[in-house]
Amino acid sequence: MRIAAARLGWSAGSAALLMLIVPSVVAAAEPAGFAYGVAAGEVTPTSAMLWTRAARPGAVVLKVSRAVAKAGCSPAPAGAGGVGVLQRTRTAADASDNTVRATVTRLVPATRYFYRFCQGTSHSRLGRFKTAPTSRFAGPIRFAVSGDADGAINPATGAPAYNRFEVYRRMAALNNDFNVNLGDVMYSDSAVAGVPPALSLTDKWAKYRLNLTYPNLRRLRGSAGLYSHWDDHEFIDNFSVPVFGQGLFRAGAKAFLDYNPARYKPSTGLYRRFRWGRNVELFFLDERAFRSAPASATPACNNPVTALPDPLPRLPERLRTSLVTQIGLPPAAAASVSPACQAALNDPSRTMLGRPQLQAFERAVQRSKATFKVILNEVPMQGLYWDPYDRWEGYAAERRSLLTFLKARVRNLVFLTTDFHANMIDQVRLSSFAEDGPTLNTGFYDVVVGPVALKTFAVDTDLKTGIPGASNYVRALFKAPPPLGLGLRCAALNTYSYAQVVATSKRLTVALADAQGRPVNETPSGPACRRLTIPRR
Repeated sequence: MRIAAARLGWSAGSAALLMLIVPSVVAAAEPAGFAYGVAAGEVTPTSAMLWTRAARPGAVVLKVSRAVAKAGCSPAPAGAGGVGVLQRTRTAADASDNTVRATVTRLVPATRYFYRFCQGTSHSRLGRFKTAPTSRFAGPIRFAVSGDADGAINPATGAPAYNRFEVYRRMAALNNDFNVNLGDVMYSDSAVAGVPPALSLTDKWAKYRLNLTYPNLRRLRGSAGLYSHWDDHEFIDNFSVPVFGQGLFRAGAKAFLDYNPARYKPSTGLYRRFRWGRNVELFFLDERAFRSAPASATPACNNPVTALPDPLPRLPERLRTSLVTQIGLPPAAAASVSPACQAALNDPSRTMLGRPQLQAFERAVQRSKATFKVILNEVPMQGLYWDPYDRWEGYAAERRSLLTFLKARVRNLVFLTTDFHANMIDQVRLSSFAEDGPTLNTGFYDVVVGPVALKTFAVDTDLKTGIPGASNYVRALFKAPPPLGLGLRCAALNTYSYAQVVATSKRLTVALADAQGRPVNETPSGPACRRLTIPRR
């Protein structure tokens, strides 16, 4: 999607306007003084980064213990000496919107910890997390993944525009080893009418505070370790630095890091990896900080009829003609996309990850001794053909190079992805149609899940095209077996959801579930998306 210049102009004073439509009182479940809860992130076998936001500037004390009773704010009894308590003091300051982060180390692997923040006579809720086991641990690892959560309040009703983050509530209730909030953890540019975009640091802070007024998100953050990751809407829709600039990137990155316990390095961005026992290693790819401008930034990819980026630039003409007509475009819009656009999509100088991050990831994933390598992916890796510019398909040369490398050198790998606002499971192919050349299957799966709270793909597609049911035609392309379509294993385009993952020494399973914990149905009348099982090879 393109952002209209007039919409960007909302930035002046938008924080003040935003606060007029935010509920004035945060839910009373949190103790006074720490209304936005707590969080534990970046969990390893021996360390974790803990977070809170204080009500005022000043010293904040963190206490961590393996015993609930010791993780309190009362002074230790005389002679007790605080035995078994780790303590850190940090300073809440206006420069970080009174948020604080503290890393605790020398923890015991595979151990439950409790923690609390204290400021004067105020104290936070009791948070908890479990450290990762060592690489010798061969037992099962359980975690859930979702993302894409817009907590915008509808100015016309004063109520949440979408829902109350019920997906997060289900994830928190699963008692997993950890969970993942994967991208678009807040929306700088909500699509809700009358809600201004957040472009400044102050405005973005306000958006994070808004999302944290929802008890279900605070419950998720405080109940277990949570790995948080960004995508584009922490900055703005379809963000890349070449298009939107370093200023917007710096504001978005600082706001994210102020409100989410995560580590960032200038050379590799938000790329990180975490080992959980013998069977799981997580790899988080930063697909925003270093990416080149999208091919859609060149007029060569504009459809000659609509003057907008063509939605199907890579789809074979035999399929393109009928689909273009079905989604409501005039027949003339089905003309082939220009060779210049195809050249831009395939330009080997364009990058998604940037060379330092790509090299670091390839080196680490090749050397990983974990049974399963789980790639936490901001944008889909599978080929979907629909509006490809912001996804891996829009960076075709690097996608092909990376997948060729992984196919030759890595086994037992799976991609877990958000961003598309839909539930889709498919094998990752270098090509899907004979017109692209010989079809080559990598053997890897990409599981796309979500959203938490947003217009789903089905709703958004129908609105953008102005054709009720247009998303059904796109889904038909997704589901039809080759050579008439992509043959996706699952394509559920209108369900709020999460993915529950269980990894053992023999297999990794992924089950898609809705906000009530039920299996995701592909259509209202079914069938349900089948559980994906990947046996160890």
